[in-house]
Order: sequence, then structure tokens, then C-alpha cells
Amino acid sequence: MPRILVVLLCTAGAVVTLAGIREVGSIVGPTLLALVLVLAVSPVRTWLQRRGAPGWTLVAVPLTIVLVVLLGMVAILTVSIAQIAALAPTYDTQFNQLIVEAQQLAGRLGIGTQQMNEALKSFDPGKIFELAQGFVSGLLNVFSGLILVIVLLLAMCLDAQSISRILSMGAARRPKLIGALDNFAQKTRRYLLVSTVFGLVCSALDVTALWLLGVPLPLLWGVLALITNYIPNIGFVIGLVPPALLGLLEGGPRTMIFLIIAYMLINFVVQSLIQPKFLGDAVGLSTTVTFLSLILWTFILGPLGALLAIPLSLLARTLLVDSDPDGDWAAALISGAVPPDGGTGPSSPRVT
Repeated sequence: MPRILVVLLCTAGAVVTLAGIREVGSIVGPTLLALVLVLAVSPVRTWLQRRGAPGWTLVAVPLTIVLVVLLGMVAILTVSIAQIAALAPTYDTQFNQLIVEAQQLAGRLGIGTQQMNEALKSFDPGKIFELAQGFVSGLLNVFSGLILVIVLLLAMCLDAQSISRILSMGAARRPKLIGALDNFAQKTRRYLLVSTVFGLVCSALDVTALWLLGVPLPLLWGVLALITNYIPNIGFVIGLVPPALLGLLEGGPRTMIFLIIAYMLINFVVQSLIQPKFLGDAVGLSTTVTFLSLILWTFILGPLGALLAIPLSLLARTLLVDSDPDGDWAAALISGAVPPDGGTGPSSPRVT
């Protein structure tokens, strides 16, 4: 078949598949979340199995760990929404003072008072809290299918041991596919482990900075920083905006500036300097592919797609590239890492 026809057919198939996934996102999203969570706690099941633990503990212990984490997140976000709603009416005086200071600054800069007043009319202190409350509510909606996720977690935990044996039996017939799936599980676990550990470190430091600066609800913004840590590239900004706005109302521009500087320093040191050394090439996705995958999965699955962008892209790479015996060149292109032979092996084309 002509190459252009193959490209068009593959593109059309991808569009139809992604459109179908988006239409049933309320089912696919919780299913993929449950799969990632089961993979995350699978080492616990393996450890218990090696210690000769009873069969029921191989299901109960991993499931309990996941449920404690999920229900804890839901509880914190639910309480935080109520706290934000109660906090909103207390900042009318601070907001009016900020308007007066902004008008005085505009006058010194030669900006017309009428122009400034018209610009300030579009601002409302309630809107700032509505923005924060709406974002937290959006995160809570990620877990809206909690019952479905719990049922899927239970089913996957029950089937995990038998599926593992079936995959081991198929290694002789499909070694490339089974190896790719095993590699996907390992990379996903390593990504989640490293991201969680360093996310907790960043969150603890952020909460300390928020507490020292006197910004209300530091625990909420710490949890938000932990959750957004799983969102590549833009997660840091998403986790910074709500507390920065609240810091502006609580302590003025100086508090907001100090908070932004503290967040930037913490993010740069922990996530840009230290975390990559531990994560290494576990993700196997280039910066461009990571950013595009964030846009794509967010468009398809919403906030849940943003949180699971990296694991979902790893799964797509496993099924479409790593399981293909001739996919080494494509894998190198996706990861941005040059193969050991420089891509000029016997089966690799030379670009001149």
C-alpha cells in the first residue's frame, strides 16, 4: 500500500478511537485510574505472597491501602470546599483597600482614574474564591465515580494473581508484548513512587512557607500542590495560583510576591534539580511528547486525563510501539534518547 494511504488510515483510526474513548470517558477514566492504582500497590501483593500470607490478604491489604488514600483525598477536598465558602465573606475590607492602593498607584503612573475604575469593576473578591472553590470542586469531581473505582479495584485485585500467571505463560509465545507490558508496569510504579515522594516533600515545604506567611488553609494548598505534582509541565502553576491570590488578599502584594518566590525556589530545587536524578529515564517520553500528551488526555478525559497523562502515554507507547519488533526507532523518537548505535544499525535508516 502507498505510504500516504497507510498514514491516512492510521490517522483516521486514531481519531475514531480517541473520539470513542472520549464518549465513554465516564467509564474509561475510572477504569484506567483503577488500573494505575492496582499497579502502584502490586509490590505489596508480591511481598505478601513471598512471605506466605493467606490468600485473602493478597486482596485485602492492597485494596485497603488504595481506599485509605482515595477516601482521605476526598475527605480533605470536601472539607476544604466548605472552608473556602466560609472564608470568602471575610475579605471585603481587604479587597476594597487593594482597590484604593491600585487607584493611587495608577495615579502616580499617569493612568486615568476613570480607566482604572472601569478595569476594577470587573474584579470581585467573591470571584477569586469562586475560582479556588471551583478548582477544588473540579478535583473532587475526579473522584465522582468513586463507587465504580472501588468496584473495579476489588475486581482487579481479585484477578491480579491469575492475570500475572497468564502473562507469564504467554511470555514464550509473545516475548516482545509481555516484556513491554512488564516494562510499562515497572515504569508506571517508579514514576508514581518518585512523584509521590517528591510531591510530599514539596507539599511539606509549601505548607511551611504558607504557614510562615500567614496564608489561610495551608493544608488545603499543600494537598493541592501534591495532586498537581502529577500534572506534567503546568501542574506547578495550577497549584500556585489559588494560594497566591489568597495571599494577596490576606497580606497584600508583598505576601503574594514572597509566596511566589518561595514556591518557585522549592519547585526548582526539588522538582528540577533533585527529582530528575531519581526518576532518570523511567518515563521514556520527551518533553514535547509529554506536553502534547497532557493536552490530548485532558481533552479526552478531563481533569483525570491531566492527572494520568504520563501513565496513559506510557500505556499507549507500550501497546503501539514497544510491543512492535520493528518499533525501536519510533521508541527512540518518542523518548528523545539516541540509541546506543546512534540509530544507524543494520535496520535503521540513515538520514543525510
